[in-house]
Amino acid sequence: MGWDRVRLFKRTKSSTIVLTGLTGSGKTVLFYQLRDGSSHQGTVTSMEPNEGTFILHSESSKKGKIKPVHLVDVPGHSRLRPKLDEFLPQAAGIVFVVDALEFLPNLRGVSEYLYDILTKASVVKRKVPVLICCNKADKVTAHSKEFIRKQLEKEIDKLRVSRSGISEADVANEFTLGIPGEAFSFSHCSNKVTIAESSGLTGEISQVEQFIREHVRP
Repeated sequence: MGWDRVRLFKRTKSSTIVLTGLTGSGKTVLFYQLRDGSSHQGTVTSMEPNEGTFILHSESSKKGKIKPVHLVDVPGHSRLRPKLDEFLPQAAGIVFVVDALEFLPNLRGVSEYLYDILTKASVVKRKVPVLICCNKADKVTAHSKEFIRKQLEKEIDKLRVSRSGISEADVANEFTLGIPGEAFSFSHCSNKVTIAESSGLTGEISQVEQFIREHVRP
């Protein structure tokens, strides 16, 4: 009986990776690149989550037993964001996709969405790792990942201050971010936050694949 009980309570490792970010950041192109190595000529804005369980395309020729990944691409449209809450409780990792080309005009929106994710109980309590993926990095005018990281930290710091009062906006955020009295840094988060560059259209997605391998496979 003892062994059965141990088996019962042993948590199975999740194989779900959630792709999210603002509309137009290139999430769906990344989804297809990971699944079958094609950009599908760039895709239209998704209104429903794309979901699939598959072996990463880059690993499909490898021999031996490879654990499939359950990948969910959640639409970035603000009306559809509640869908994210359905998938976060089983996420092994979150890939938050940022458009490195159109980053500055969208800075506020990107920061608010990321802030909401980083303060959710389903993310904080389970210490779900987050990869901030700066997509479209192949373009000459794309911002570097370091620039994007610094700007996001500054903007989230402002949000922390504006949302620390008791307001309706604060009700949605279940945890506070960062260290009181210190400028916000991603290193202050209880879950690991890393930043990488990718290009969905050219297929340069090795850092995203690395993140998935690390967090889906024990």
